[in-house]
Parts: sequence; structure tokens; C-alpha cells
Amino acid sequence: MSKPKTLNIPFANAICYSGFREGQSPGGIYPSYDEVKEDLLILQKNWKYLRLYDCDKHSETVLNVIEKEHLDFKVMLGAYIVAEMNNFGCPWGVTYSEEQLENNKTTNIKQIEKLIKLANQYPDIIFSLSAGNEACVDWTDHYVPVKSVINYVKMIKKGAKQPVTFCENYVPWLDKLKALAHEVNFISIHTYPVWEYKHIHDALEYTKDNFYAVQKKYPNKPVLITEAGWATNSNGRGIHPSNVSEENQEVYYNDLMEWTTQEQILTFVFEAFDEPWKGSPEPLEPEKHWGLFKVDRTPKLVMSKKYYSLKQ
Repeated sequence: MSKPKTLNIPFANAICYSGFREGQSPGGIYPSYDEVKEDLLILQKNWKYLRLYDCDKHSETVLNVIEKEHLDFKVMLGAYIVAEMNNFGCPWGVTYSEEQLENNKTTNIKQIEKLIKLANQYPDIIFSLSAGNEACVDWTDHYVPVKSVINYVKMIKKGAKQPVTFCENYVPWLDKLKALAHEVNFISIHTYPVWEYKHIHDALEYTKDNFYAVQKKYPNKPVLITEAGWATNSNGRGIHPSNVSEENQEVYYNDLMEWTTQEQILTFVFEAFDEPWKGSPEPLEPEKHWGLFKVDRTPKLVMSKKYYSLKQ
């Protein structure tokens, strides 16, 4: 297998970061400056690149902390675009009125404009930009037509100097997103073997298959992994409880890091901290349990055992 094309940046560890704690959530209570600072001081021990999903108050705080505290991070900043069409294939059945969908289009344009504004405000911190997150995959609850995403990519490229991508599950890149692939500067894929019922011992090979399938499709484009991880709890909804644990997370993380480091594939591990605001109210909902650290910021097995020292 040929070496993948890469962005013209130094290779280093990368992680997705959402800092919402117990009682906090997007649109509700946001993490404070000091809480974000605490998180980033934990993360700087092992990671250079951060991925932020949205241009909300949380992302503004993160960028402010990095600048004021002189922290050595580079950020991929995303715009979180919302539904412009109903997706009746969404398993949890979210539907919107036509009025809401029209309002969402206005919201999305404002989000793209905010992304451009922040990109120009923090040019030395923000190294790349994403026009959206999982908005074209078949099961999404915030479906946006590919043509709209292409228009947003063009807006960003016109207004900011950083390279532009779109973060999406690997499957749509193989067919649906061909036109978009020609517009972005690099391709960003998400790969989750555990969501596709793969056993931990098959996980890395499945991730490799996902990555190399997209790379083969677009040999002249850099391909990054912007989400890959392993949950540590499940109530059985979509993931069998016996296939998730801190031990399995450690296995997948270590295997993933060994392969991507050897191949110099920039890979954002999902996720830095558990996110209790996500999913259903059930405490073992798998969406809540992808962090390498628990919501109280104590390390899970993989971090406490090998990569993280409380004495540092």
C-alpha cells in the first residue's frame, strides 16, 4: 500500500474535544474559561491537534484559552450545519416543518460566516476548517444536500485561507460525495467498527479497510481520520454490552495509534471526555461513553495505564 498523501503540517497526536460537563450542554450551560483551561492542561500532555465541532460559545472559549495561556495546540474548527431536508431514513425519526427547514438554511449560512470570522481572527491557531459534520450520511438527523455542502465549502474557501474539509462517515465518500471530494482540500472520514458490530479483534483491520477504500477512491487527495474510537459502556442500543469496556478501548486505541503513527495518518481520536448530555437519559447510553477520560476528568484505563501520569 502506497503512503497516503498528507497535509503540509507536522504529524502529531490529535483528539476530538467537547468540554461539556455534568449539567452542561450545547445551547444550555457552557464550560467556563477555567474549566476549559483545566481540560487543555490535561490534553496538552499527549495531543497537539484538537478538533472542535461548532462555532459556538464553547469553541470561542477554547480558542481564547489557547491564545491567552499560550498553549501549544492547533485546531480544526467546524461549522455545525443543521437539517435542510427531512431524512426519513433516520432511525430515531426526527422530522421538521418546512418553515423550520427554511430557517435552518439561514442558520447554516450564519454558522459558515462565523466559521470564517473565527478562522481569520485566529489564523495562527486554526489550521483547518470543516463545513459540517455527518450531515450527508443515510442515518443523520440533520441532513443537508450535497449541493448545499459544496456551496458552503466554496464560501469558506473564498473567505478564509485555511484548507477546508467536510467531516463524514467513510461510506458516503465512496459514492455520494464524489462531487464534494473535488471541492475540499482534503477528505475527513469517520470510522467506528464497534457501531458496525465488529469484534475488538477485527477492529483495526476494519478501520484500515475503511481508510484505504477512500484513499484508493481519491489518490490525489489527502485523507484524514477525524473520528475513530471505542465506547466503554452500552445499554445494548446499537452496541452489544459485552463488546465495550475500558480494556477494549485500550486495545483499539493502542492498535490505532501504532498503525496511524507508522503510516503518518493524522487521526483525531474520539473523544477526549465522556459526554453525559448526549443520547437518551439512560446512564449507559453508548453515546455518553466514548471519552478517554471520564466526565469528572479522571483517566480511563488507557490513559492511566500508559499515556497519562497524575504526577506530571
